[in-house]
Amino acid sequence: MAIRTEEQLIAFVQETVRLTPVTDIHTHLFAESFGDLLLWGVDDLLTYHYLIAEMFRFRPDLSYDDFWRMSKTERADLIWQTLFIDHSPYSEACRGVVTVLNRLGFDLSTRDLESYRAYFREVQASDYIDRILELAGVKTVVMTNDPFDDYERERWSGGGSTDPRFLAALRIDPLLNGWDSAYMKLQQQGYAVMQDFSGDTAAEVRRFLHDWIGRMNPLYMAVSLPNDFAYPEPSLRGRVIDECILPVAEEAGIPFALMIGVKRKVNPSLKDAGDSLGYSDIGAVERIVSGHPNVKFLVTMLSRENQHELAVTARKNRNLLIFGCWWFLNNPSLIEEITRMRLELLGGSVIPQHSDCRVLDQLLYKWDHSRTIIAKVLGDKYTDLLRAGWRLEEDEIRRDVEGLLGGAFWTFLGKPDPSAK
Repeated sequence: MAIRTEEQLIAFVQETVRLTPVTDIHTHLFAESFGDLLLWGVDDLLTYHYLIAEMFRFRPDLSYDDFWRMSKTERADLIWQTLFIDHSPYSEACRGVVTVLNRLGFDLSTRDLESYRAYFREVQASDYIDRILELAGVKTVVMTNDPFDDYERERWSGGGSTDPRFLAALRIDPLLNGWDSAYMKLQQQGYAVMQDFSGDTAAEVRRFLHDWIGRMNPLYMAVSLPNDFAYPEPSLRGRVIDECILPVAEEAGIPFALMIGVKRKVNPSLKDAGDSLGYSDIGAVERIVSGHPNVKFLVTMLSRENQHELAVTARKNRNLLIFGCWWFLNNPSLIEEITRMRLELLGGSVIPQHSDCRVLDQLLYKWDHSRTIIAKVLGDKYTDLLRAGWRLEEDEIRRDVEGLLGGAFWTFLGKPDPSAK
């Protein structure tokens, strides 16, 4: 059916974006079979590292050591009091918590944290997973899976994910960012590697990657890289990329996902909340992508200042799919700016957002907030077309939205969307 008026168009776009199920292509969530790795509930939501860092800005009297000695419940109480009672919760991280509690049906006028906790003491994890995925409109979650983590490795020995909605991604940060300890982990798993990368080390690393690809069936291999990442470079990281990661990615037919721009522990006292960001050299992306046309690359960059260059690089390399507004970019004003620019340069050949959730509940607010922005930008773009005399069909808009919310990802992988079976 053709759309005739701008009012009809905007309403249809908003409704379509709201109702279209999402493939969330990068999260730190886990299926229930991964036990304690799955974080959920109001205390995990409140003690997320974004909120920890924000809380300390209002509490110069509190020492870091005293905070870390607290129990999770005590930390959550402190954060609730500081950020939600003593101050209005309009930062994006705080607003996210409010959105989650609202979507779960809690009475926010009471501001009664204990009454909210009572619900989570009664609900089962499996039922809660079902509820959150349904409310968030998320059909598929891509996990981040680390074979160097002893606890997680045990879960894979038991079969890994037993939930078809939770799919794997092979995380390889230790290989590229921490070889001096990673090689010992590899030796413990039976791989004949050497600290100086001599002998059969490269072949053994490739064997390790192939083994875990066979075990996990991951959709891609992924690494988070510092803002000074360079390629090519005469370093051990450069050798691992060239001699191990890229050959395996091509042989296995899965993308190499690069998440670039992290500065680790600029304030170590904050632990996970102490990481920051930096501007990166887009030339590294250009060289690795254009130099390996038979390898597919997923790329996201952390600095706002990198976004335009990254989009232009994607225009020139069809084996590059850019995705998401990551970490410190996950704020409404920046999501809108970046999404608008990407659609203007790349059309629908982009994944505008991923949640990067570490707590299951965050799916509610990250997708609610992002959907609103994506619908706004798309509405503007379709309005431009309508005013220019272009016929807009409802089915075509549905097709476009499905692409942006996951379809383009599956097309890029060259795989059918398993949820469509």
